[in-house]
Amino acid sequence: MNLPETDSEDELPPGWEERVTADGSVFYANHLTKGTQWTHPRTGKKKIVSGELPFGWERCIDKNTGKIIYVDHENRRTTYTDPRLAFAVEEKEHVNDFRQRFDASSTALQVLHGRDLTGKVALVTGANTGIGFETARSLAKHGCSVIFACRNINAAQAAIDKIKEEKLSVGEVCEAIYVDLSSLKSVVEFSNIVKSKYKKLDMLILNAGVFGLSYSKTVDGYETTFQVNHLSHFHLTMLLHPLLTDGSRVVIVSSESHRFSNLSIDTLIPSVLSPDSANKYWDMVAYNNSKLCNVLFARLLAKNWQSEGILVSSLHPGNMVSTSLSRNWWLYRLFFALVRPFTKSLQQAASTTVYCATALELAGVTGVYFNNCCRCQESESAQSDELAKALWDVSEEMIKNVLDPVFI
Repeated sequence: MNLPETDSEDELPPGWEERVTADGSVFYANHLTKGTQWTHPRTGKKKIVSGELPFGWERCIDKNTGKIIYVDHENRRTTYTDPRLAFAVEEKEHVNDFRQRFDASSTALQVLHGRDLTGKVALVTGANTGIGFETARSLAKHGCSVIFACRNINAAQAAIDKIKEEKLSVGEVCEAIYVDLSSLKSVVEFSNIVKSKYKKLDMLILNAGVFGLSYSKTVDGYETTFQVNHLSHFHLTMLLHPLLTDGSRVVIVSSESHRFSNLSIDTLIPSVLSPDSANKYWDMVAYNNSKLCNVLFARLLAKNWQSEGILVSSLHPGNMVSTSLSRNWWLYRLFFALVRPFTKSLQQAASTTVYCATALELAGVTGVYFNNCCRCQESESAQSDELAKALWDVSEEMIKNVLDPVFI
C-alpha cells in the first residue's frame, strides 16, 4: 500500500467546508457554488466518522440562533464544527487499506485522543503493572470498563486506585479479578466469574507474560514460560468465546523475539512439553518460542473466528521496554536499565496494543501482526498454517491431560 508523504492532499480548497450527517457520512459544501458532494474535492474519496461524539463532548442547540453546536465540557468551549470530523477515515476499497497515523513515538493516550469508549468492556491480563497497566489506564480514562486479570490482587487494586486519583469516575468501571496463569484450574475459575458478571467483551487483551525464568514447571506439570505466555491464554480465550461477538477484538501481545524461535513441526512437541532436565533449558529460547506461539495462535484463531466477525491481531510492543518483565534475574535487570534511555516509554509501548484494540480503521482487519501501530510481516515460521494447526492441536491435548472434560 502506497501512502502519501503528508496529509496535505486532504486539505480542502478555498471556499469548501467539511460537514457530517447524523449517521456519520461526511459531505462537502462549496460556499462559492452553493453545491454539496459526497467525495473530497481533492482526493475524490468518501469519508465516514464514528457515530459517537468524542469523550466529553455534547451536541446541543444554540438558544439564540437555533443552530446545532458542540460543547466540549472538559475544555469549556463550543464550536459549530462536529468534532467527529477530526477522526474521519476514508471508506476503504479493501478491508486492509488504511493509512498509518501513528508510529514508534506515539503514546496510547494519543491513539485514543477524543475517543469515547463508554459502554465498552475490556479484559486485560497482567493489567497491574508495566505495559498492561498503561493499556488498562488509557482505556479506562476514555470511559471503558476494564477487568484487571491479575495474580497479585493487591497490586491490581492499587493500580485501580491510582487511576481513580486521575479520574474519580473510573473506579466504577474498573474491577480486579484473580487469575493465576500458571494454573489451568485457576483460568477456568476466573472465566466462570467473568461470565457470571459480564454479558460481553469488546476487547480481550492477552498481555501478561514472563521472561527470563529459570527452568521450572507449573502445578499442571508444564514448563512455566510456555504455559503462562501461551497455553493458559489459549484456554482463557476459548473459555471466554461466548462473550465475544461481532466486532469484538482479541489482541495478543507477542514480540519481535518470535523471529528467533527454533520451533518447527519436528521440534514442537518436545519443545513445549519441555526437556526433562534443566541442563537442556535456555530461558531466552523458551521465551522466543512462546512468542512465536502467540503469533501462530493469533493466525489460526483469526481464520477460525472470522465468520463470526471477531477480529484478532498480534503485536510487538517495543524492544527492551523497562517493565517488571526483567525482574527474574539481576543481569536482565541491569541490561534493561542500561538500555532504558534508548527504548520506548510504557505509554509508547502500550500504543500498539491500544491501537489494535480500538482503531476505527481496523474494522474488519484480522489475522494481522503489528509493530509501531503499523502492519508488519511476521517471520516465515509464523506464517505456517501447518505449524499453527499443530500448535493448536498440541495445546488442546495438553489441556485435556490436566482438566476434567467438564472444565474444557
